[in-house]
Amino acid sequence: MSVTVALIQLDCTSAEPVYKRVTRAMGLVAKAAAKAQFVVLPELWHVGAFDIDAAREHAQEINGPLVTDLGALAKQHGIWLHGGSFCEEADGLYFNTSILFSPEGDLRATYRKIHLFGFEGGETTLMSGGEELVVVDTPLGATGMATCYDLRFPELFRALTEGGATAFVVTSGWPTLRIEQWDVLTQARAIENQAWLLACNEVGAQPDIALGGHSCVIDPKGAVVARGGSSEEIIYVDVDPEVPNAWRVQFPALGDIRLR
Repeated sequence: MSVTVALIQLDCTSAEPVYKRVTRAMGLVAKAAAKAQFVVLPELWHVGAFDIDAAREHAQEINGPLVTDLGALAKQHGIWLHGGSFCEEADGLYFNTSILFSPEGDLRATYRKIHLFGFEGGETTLMSGGEELVVVDTPLGATGMATCYDLRFPELFRALTEGGATAFVVTSGWPTLRIEQWDVLTQARAIENQAWLLACNEVGAQPDIALGGHSCVIDPKGAVVARGGSSEEIIYVDVDPEVPNAWRVQFPALGDIRLR
């Protein structure tokens, strides 16, 4: 049975106070929950993916108010909620941590971003990279979690596939400057792994970097089922979790892998 997914392509312009954006995002989740069973937010949406100073200022522990409130929101609306990612503080370290909640409000999975962006700048100046791959059972099927810059590393997605994933959820803050590469990479990761790929990006500017939008849902054959524009919007798509396995039987390319 198909699952209706909502990608919230949130405007994360730095000029908006964090508390206002959190309140506004919570309202958009409630709006999306009226149509969708699975809702996704972008990367570091509460502070903006490129605003490292704000990430440091608003870092929280995993049991902090942001995660607690998102869990309550998932329970209130009875939805699966991928809460994007936030700056997690743990034992004196910081991580770019994605969070996934069940309809009961339970924190079902966390993923600490493995590939940090910045080339000795940006998030690499604050955060530590994660080390663990995450595949979790959801209504989409076995779902691998990834974040933004991870898209450039196909070995991560192949490892998720070998771990059983038939769908990927990517939370992101990808800039307009490289949005054509985003469009290609999202399709490539879906095609080569014969899996659904749901990618939720930001729009807006933080502080002087424009975020590119183009949030998308790609099917296991690489077809673009939906793609957002460059402004704030909610993208709704029906996802059939049976499609990847059917396509893998019909076109069993994964069985021909020789290099690992």
